[in-house]
Amino acid sequence: QVQLVESGGGLVQSGGFLRLSCAASGGIRIIYTMAWYRQAPGKQREFVADVSTDSSTNYADFVKGRFTISRDNAKKMVYLQMNSLKPDDTAVYFCNAQINSIFTNYWGQGTQVTVSS
Repeated sequence: QVQLVESGGGLVQSGGFLRLSCAASGGIRIIYTMAWYRQAPGKQREFVADVSTDSSTNYADFVKGRFTISRDNAKKMVYLQMNSLKPDDTAVYFCNAQINSIFTNYWGQGTQVTVSS
């Protein structure tokens, strides 16, 4: 059973930083693109960043220059380094990965990030 488990969320002051981690486990043969999404209260889930198998990355405009996504293929993990956090970054952050097929997406349970002003 494939699972994604996020960690690293918490409460931080505006201007602070956090590092999110996501560990994949289970019947995994290959992991394609790995990504982070977020969902703020009352809003739709939105794309934050992704990293492909060759480590090329994409970012939402609102995090460019502040967040960095990376992956460790040997450990089956993806990370999100979040710097210069703003109150608008407050959300539940979800890990997403294409596992065993580019057509099969898995989601983690989410980790809460709260940025106080």
